[in-house]
Amino acid sequence: MSMTQQAEPAVGTPPAPGPKETDGRTRQRSMTLRLLARPEVGVFLGAVAVFVFFLIAAPSVRDGSSMATVLYQSSTIGIMALPVALLMIGGEFDLSAGVAVVTSALTASMLSYQLTMNVWMGVIVALVVSLAVGAFNGWVLVKTGLPSFLVTLGTFLILQGVNLAVTKLVTGNVATDDISDMDGFDQAKALFASSFDVGGVQVKITVVWWLAFAALATWMLLRTKYGNWIFAVGGSKESARAVGVPVTFTKITLFMLVGFGAWFVGMHQLFSFNTVQSGEGVGQELIYIAAAVIGGCLLTGGYGSAIGPVFGAFMFGMVNQGIVYAGWNPDWFKAFLGVMLLAAVLINLYVRRAATRR
Repeated sequence: MSMTQQAEPAVGTPPAPGPKETDGRTRQRSMTLRLLARPEVGVFLGAVAVFVFFLIAAPSVRDGSSMATVLYQSSTIGIMALPVALLMIGGEFDLSAGVAVVTSALTASMLSYQLTMNVWMGVIVALVVSLAVGAFNGWVLVKTGLPSFLVTLGTFLILQGVNLAVTKLVTGNVATDDISDMDGFDQAKALFASSFDVGGVQVKITVVWWLAFAALATWMLLRTKYGNWIFAVGGSKESARAVGVPVTFTKITLFMLVGFGAWFVGMHQLFSFNTVQSGEGVGQELIYIAAAVIGGCLLTGGYGSAIGPVFGAFMFGMVNQGIVYAGWNPDWFKAFLGVMLLAAVLINLYVRRAATRR
């Protein structure tokens, strides 16, 4: 009897896995490239370079009191540069920021002195006025569709004229009266313009406020829905609106944040010097914008950080005081800043393109 053998199924080895295919969308970037893509990396390296340069060129910078002065100068720029940077990330910029600082200080000073009120009443009214100026800029922008350059240039001219005209009308002078002997002045000065001792060195309270505002702005940009809205409207407001982002609300509130910054710096100036010159503030808006641009923010919007402008403001303060400590002609300050601005923009552009290309 023949037996038929049943063929056993062949057991084959699985094919060796081939090389995993990746493309530019799925390939993991190295840590170095991810760092280079950050908007604040270029300005951080620049700030370190400027700091080391003046440590060598101006040895007196190494003194604690000198560094406290540098930080103070940086903080008065940096507090305003932060909301200006957020506004730029949102795709807009504000040319009225410099004179808005003076408008806030004039409002608080004249209201308090002329009506013999507690200075805190002037501070509160000044806050309302500053927020209203910011809201006006944002409202006109979203309702008319005009570029922020034109809208805020108009506000700049209006505030500049009102500051001079109203101050002369009310006080008979181009400056406000001294309010240092009025009720509430000491408490307000402690909040906006006091100093505290650190190892025998007097440090201005604005340095603490500057760093606190920077930490808050960073958290808001990176950890909140509102931060996502800022990047979205700066990248493309039409696309942002299509996915449900409240573009109008975001734009107006960003301008109001600039108004808040103008109010805070204005209060610092008022309670530091007890009086305000009505013609000041012109040109400061360019310093704030430059600090934000050096910090990695794009004029086209949708890109930037809150940490970058901190380093940008520090570079401004370092250069401003470093030139003095080095004994150089201070007329070179603006030229130095111009070179620094162009260099920072070119470096940021190169770093961003290199990180994207790789």
